Amino acid sequence: MSLIDLLTGNTSNQVAEQAENKFGISRNQVIALLAVATPLIISYLRNKSKDAKEAEALNNALDKDHNGSILNDASQIEARQSEGGSILDHVFGSEKSTVENQLSQNTGISIDKIGPVLAMLAPVVMGYIGQQKQQNNVGAGGLGDLLGGILGNASNQAQDQQSNPLNNILGSVLGNGGQTQSSGNPLNDILGSVLGGGNNQQQGGGLGSILGNLFGK
Repeated sequence: MSLIDLLTGNTSNQVAEQAENKFGISRNQVIALLAVATPLIISYLRNKSKDAKEAEALNNALDKDHNGSILNDASQIEARQSEGGSILDHVFGSEKSTVENQLSQNTGISIDKIGPVLAMLAPVVMGYIGQQKQQNNVGAGGLGDLLGGILGNASNQAQDQQSNPLNNILGSVLGNGGQTQSSGNPLNDILGSVLGGGNNQQQGGGLGSILGNLFGK
């Protein structure tokens, strides 16, 4: 399963459905948030994994608690929400409120709901990483490359799939902030921003340039 498959498949729809029912948020808003926040979380974890102690801690957490079963068991999504809050505290640290504020402003999800929705997402992202780690037989020393590969493959796949339905959702929810003059592919532009490259530096505003400025790593 690729990252794009995760964001456009059954797991993403399950998260969106549960968040819609619990918080009264439109499904498209939730899916747009997942599409932005998922690569962002992975990017932060990739940066943390450059530190040997952080990499070992992440490796242990993945082995212990995140085997990927959540991807096929929707009942875990809401049940593990409190755990997701702790994950986000560790991933974003002192920048958590800044991340939540920017995501709230650009998706239209109120600040009081964005944290809980992200907390539903976090264990899903960790489960996906854990699944990829198992499939690739990666240990602590290889996590940085694994996470970078996930992001790079997603960016390439987004370029190849101009008709990806996720692009239409992102375009409708994020508006012009999700697109650039060069590619017109909001998902690829967001991934480019998270990766610290892409064409988003040409923008004067919008989600792409915000991610590029705040989170380009």
